[in-house]
Amino acid sequence: MNELPLVNIQEGEITIAEHAVLQGINLTIGAGELVYLIGKTGSGKSSLLKCLYGELSLSQGAGNVCGHNLKAINRKNVHTLRRDLGIVFQDFALLPDRTAHDNLDFVLGATGWSKGNARENRIKACLEAVGLGTKGYKMPHALSGGEQQRLAIARALLNEPPLIVADEPTGNLDPETTNGILQLLHELVRKDRTVIMATHDHKALEAYPGRILRCSAGRIEETTPVIT
Repeated sequence: MNELPLVNIQEGEITIAEHAVLQGINLTIGAGELVYLIGKTGSGKSSLLKCLYGELSLSQGAGNVCGHNLKAINRKNVHTLRRDLGIVFQDFALLPDRTAHDNLDFVLGATGWSKGNARENRIKACLEAVGLGTKGYKMPHALSGGEQQRLAIARALLNEPPLIVADEPTGNLDPETTNGILQLLHELVRKDRTVIMATHDHKALEAYPGRILRCSAGRIEETTPVIT
């Protein structure tokens, strides 16, 4: 079993337009962890996640994600980092003019998979893993909101990454659908993947317990849930 942490940031700082959004970041996350990122809008949750997948850089400090040195990541090589993690967005970020199957096929092609049985089998396996095994032919607009998010999770699983980064994945979903998505993400953790999820849904913290990191006043601190 790999004992190296999937995320390791030391004295990190994230700056946007010369404004330090988060500073003094010291964060270590290992395999098989469910980590919630909470805090008010604008507190830096999304900025931290963007840093983890290479959309934002560390302005200070050192960081490694899935074995990649964040200080060495740039636009030319960011794809190497993103092959080793999956990203799930609040607004799904699906290709609207392609079927569910072809949304996944596009990503596999972009990440170096050759056309053939292995590629088709991977698409089938990921669709089945999220409960969409019979809906690969459907266009995104013909899927419910929950199904679209399940498709987004299937896309994140394609390259079997050890880390899933989810930014408010249930923010646009009703409570019943939300629970299904949270259950799916929790199942991934049980299979030894790590999930880092920014959320405003504090009920999730009770239903599916995990580590809780709060972004506040430009800092990240570990906390415990407040049961109401």
